[in-house]
Amino acid sequence: MIGDCRRTARSRDLAGGGGENWWSGDMLADGNRQVELEYVRRHHRRDPKENQCSSFLVKHIKAPAHLVWSLVRRFDQPQKYKPFISRCVVQGNMEIGSVREVNVKSGLPATTSMERLELLDDNEHVLSIKIVGGDHRLKNYSSIISVHAKIIDGRPGTLVIESFVVDVPEGNTKDETCFFVEALIRCNLKSLADVSERMAVQDHTEPIDQ
Repeated sequence: MIGDCRRTARSRDLAGGGGENWWSGDMLADGNRQVELEYVRRHHRRDPKENQCSSFLVKHIKAPAHLVWSLVRRFDQPQKYKPFISRCVVQGNMEIGSVREVNVKSGLPATTSMERLELLDDNEHVLSIKIVGGDHRLKNYSSIISVHAKIIDGRPGTLVIESFVVDVPEGNTKDETCFFVEALIRCNLKSLADVSERMAVQDHTEPIDQ
C-alpha cells in the first residue's frame, strides 16, 4: 500500500472526537466514498487526547472478504501477513483479553511487543488490539481493523480500513508519529493484499454478474 494510500485531506471530526484523521487517496477516488466513510464512523470512532495522534488508512484488495478476514482475525498468527513479525506466542486461550507476545524482525526500533485482544467480531469482521508492553515507544497504542465486502472489477473484493491512536513520544511531533505508524500500517496492508490475492487466484473465485 506504499504509494497506494496517500494522506490527502484532513478530517477533524469524521471518526469521532476532535482528533486528526486522514482521508486516503483510495477513498477520495472512489465514487462510493460516502459508504466507506460510514464504515469509518461506525467502527473507527476515536477520541484522542491532546498528547495523542490518530489516523486511518484504507486498502482495496482483489480478494473476497471472507478470505481476507481469515487472515486478519488470526490474533495468534499475525505473521501470516505482517512482514515485520517473526514469531507470536499467545498466553492462554485465544479470547477477548488474551495477550500475545510478538517478536519483531531486525531493522525496527523494537524487538518485542505485548498486545491484548480487545475485540474480535466475526459477524462485523472487526478486530481491535491494544499494546500493553514491549521495548518500543508506542505507548497507549490501539488499533482497529475492519473488513468489508466490495465488488472490484466485477469480482468479489474487499475494502480494509485500519485506524489507530497512540501517544506522541517526548521529543516527537504528531506528524512525525503518524508518519511512522502509517508507514508500518501501509506495509502490513500491502502484504495483506499480496497474500490474499495470491490465495484468491488459487481459489479461482468466479466473477459476479453485473
